[in-house]
Amino acid sequence: MTKLKELIGIMKDKASQGKAAILSKRATLSLLRATSHDSYAPPTCDHISMLLSSGDGSRATSSAAVHLLTHRLQTTQSSAVALKCLIVVHHVIKRGSFIMRDQLPYSGGGRNYLNLSKFRDKSNPVCWELSSWVRWYAKHVEQLLWASRIVGFLPTEKERVSGLTNGELLRETEALLTVLEGIGNIPDAASMEENKLVSEIATLVEEDGVATLSEVFVRVNEFRERLAMGCLGFGEVVELVYVLNRLDRCKEILVMVVITEKQRLWDLVRELKVKVEKMEVYREEGKRTLTTHRATKSDRFALTFVNSVDLGRFPSARFL
Repeated sequence: MTKLKELIGIMKDKASQGKAAILSKRATLSLLRATSHDSYAPPTCDHISMLLSSGDGSRATSSAAVHLLTHRLQTTQSSAVALKCLIVVHHVIKRGSFIMRDQLPYSGGGRNYLNLSKFRDKSNPVCWELSSWVRWYAKHVEQLLWASRIVGFLPTEKERVSGLTNGELLRETEALLTVLEGIGNIPDAASMEENKLVSEIATLVEEDGVATLSEVFVRVNEFRERLAMGCLGFGEVVELVYVLNRLDRCKEILVMVVITEKQRLWDLVRELKVKVEKMEVYREEGKRTLTTHRATKSDRFALTFVNSVDLGRFPSARFL
């Protein structure tokens, strides 16, 4: 039965590709070749590059290409096809043109807009196991797109972060943390070690982890500088500690991610948490004074501030 289903999948691929070739539908043919029913082979670099090149033209051309991709993703019952479509979407987010990225479906919070949270492929044991990867990978791609729309699609320059308001900085950091937390829930790949499709996904996700941690490091370092200069208000400090606690919980689940700043990041998180635990802000004769205070321990560190200074949500004081 398994062999028969595989044969049917191959025949579907051949028939669809033949029809697209006859009708001279280049984008459709590229998509079908990149997202075949083979459960073990990822899309080739050439096929992905050809698909991405379709986004270099007009908005109408890009829109049509993305529509084809998302339609195939949301109508297929094959876990292999779904995973390959998600890989292509992943590459569009990372390498696609601005116009092409702008055509991707999107909803606030990155919650299930690809509609694959209940995906099941019962064709055979391999496809059943790949189904869990479809559900998880779809969620990761959703969260990655959501975070990218908030933070930006290019690596962040320090000067840009310095110009953000405290609220914007918190929002960006929390969006990045959502991506990191999702990576920590990646399915166990032990039984799929020989599957090149799964290995390709794991590699792409690890690259996301490296890039995301680097982005988080830039923002946490900015928070350290603003905290030292007293640029954070009471509510923002509470939110910052909540963010630091979330980041701290990512430490164990992101062991596989290797970046040069990683240990510096954890040291920075620990330093900031210690400073905030001991901090009490108040105003005395028009001056800000810091004194030690014993804080109660909770997830958001319910700090009691005496005459809390309303510093407002200004960018870094270095540029005021």
